[in-house]
Amino acid sequence: MPHQSITVAGVEVFPLCDAVGPMGDSIRRPLPEMFPGGCHGEPDEWVLHFHCYLLRDAAGRTVLVDTGIGPENSPAASWAPVPGVLGDELARVGVAPEKVDAVVITHLHSDHAGGAVIDGSPAFPNARYVLQRAEVDAAAEEVLDHVIRPLGERLQVVDGHSDVLPGIRALLAPGHTPGHQVVQVGDLVLTGDVVLHPVQLSDPRVTYLYDDDPELAATTRAELLDRVRAERGTIATAHFAEPFTRIL
Repeated sequence: MPHQSITVAGVEVFPLCDAVGPMGDSIRRPLPEMFPGGCHGEPDEWVLHFHCYLLRDAAGRTVLVDTGIGPENSPAASWAPVPGVLGDELARVGVAPEKVDAVVITHLHSDHAGGAVIDGSPAFPNARYVLQRAEVDAAAEEVLDHVIRPLGERLQVVDGHSDVLPGIRALLAPGHTPGHQVVQVGDLVLTGDVVLHPVQLSDPRVTYLYDDDPELAATTRAELLDRVRAERGTIATAHFAEPFTRIL
């Protein structure tokens, strides 16, 4: 059953489920290795839900947060359950690719940026694609070839916090990757991979095997959750089974 939208500060937020499944054998590890120090229980296999989000403001302008795992030949194919169904999910909420005004890519890992470019062209041809400069500067050559260079003039590189649309902000949140960013709307934060697994809610110090800088990621996570908790706000996660989690 499709996830339901919520409205925050006048912006409707649609969760889009691009795929569900475990990691492929190439990078899969037992949960205690993926999240050392976390209290996991059973089962030991991590089944990921790959969420993107569509934001629509009162003026009808749209912002897509992350582009999912992409088609069968995307870079995510080595480990994720391709193809993703982001296009179908957007159609479900009545938004064609050419009607997306802006795309915020939280970071350049293939499950978040794999659908940004398809067959060498921007998948959302009229959108500007917002990325942090630190993320672009740290990108590997294959990522530059597959994502950055094909975007051409559609790429908008920002340094630190930036307004995407009035009331919709991209905030630098490094650690998982050098230029990871989150998106804030009112008291809702779309966390990307700052928070990957529920064990990190009870203990933000629990790191993740594939964090670029685990210590910085833990600091970023703790600060973000403290801020959201102080506002009695909500997070929208990329990989939890349920997209929205109230932080109390």
